[in-house]
Amino acid sequence: MSAAEHDAERPTTAGPSARPARLAQLRPPGRSTSRTRDLAWFVSPFLLLLLVWIVVVPAADVSPRVFPSAPAVWAALTSMIADGTLWNHLGSSLFRVFAGAGAAIAVGVPFGILMGTSKAVSGFFTPLLRFSVALAGIAWIPLATLWFGYGNNAVIFVVFNAVLFGVVYNAMLGTRQISTNLLRAGRSLGAGRWQMFWQVHLPGAAPSIATGVRVGMGFAWRGLIAAEMIATSAGLGYSLFLARQYYHTDVIILMMIIIGVLWLLMDRLLLAPVERRTVERWGATRAVGV
Repeated sequence: MSAAEHDAERPTTAGPSARPARLAQLRPPGRSTSRTRDLAWFVSPFLLLLLVWIVVVPAADVSPRVFPSAPAVWAALTSMIADGTLWNHLGSSLFRVFAGAGAAIAVGVPFGILMGTSKAVSGFFTPLLRFSVALAGIAWIPLATLWFGYGNNAVIFVVFNAVLFGVVYNAMLGTRQISTNLLRAGRSLGAGRWQMFWQVHLPGAAPSIATGVRVGMGFAWRGLIAAEMIATSAGLGYSLFLARQYYHTDVIILMMIIIGVLWLLMDRLLLAPVERRTVERWGATRAVGV
């Protein structure tokens, strides 16, 4: 055997620089193309709406007090960025929505699991839960301002109520859908109450909880904007309401766009991936029956 043939048969070891190339070969070839196509399809209606806005408003000579032009909204955006007011309103709103939603999740998940595992607790609180669903969110604004005054606490309380009941309800439903065989297996292995909670109930209900959080965050934004119009002097909702008093339709439309974009980013980049990964990891626990 020649040296060349010997070298050809010798196993080669690829260094670190060759790993990205190998990983790229293992990836499905159409995955990036599919994502680009999905993104283009998702953005297309917004681009169409923007085109109609740019063309129709000037062509119809619409008064700025009725509806602003796209350049006017862009000018309002650059002005609010330059003087820092946009960051002030944005920071205030994000803090309130995450604080209220975080508190609701921390309270709602354990309580929902408790309702799902205890018939007595569920029977006692279910009528109250159903009654409160209709009152969640903006219905609490008058009382929130009386109890907490005008400021962050009142808005956070409204957001808390907007999210809480959806999380509780979904956590309860998710707990009830856990396989009976899985519950028996946990108990037969000697799992205590806390071990059952962390290792069986919480993972088993996680897909339903993730869905409840995703839906609840949509209600959180609605409650936030409504509460900020009344109970604060800063925030996206307050800026929107203040612009209405001075007929600044460019700021009104700008705030509406920012609120919608923030929700889309939060839903697409944070909530939807968390829900998908939760279902992929723990969704099968519901179907365990062997």
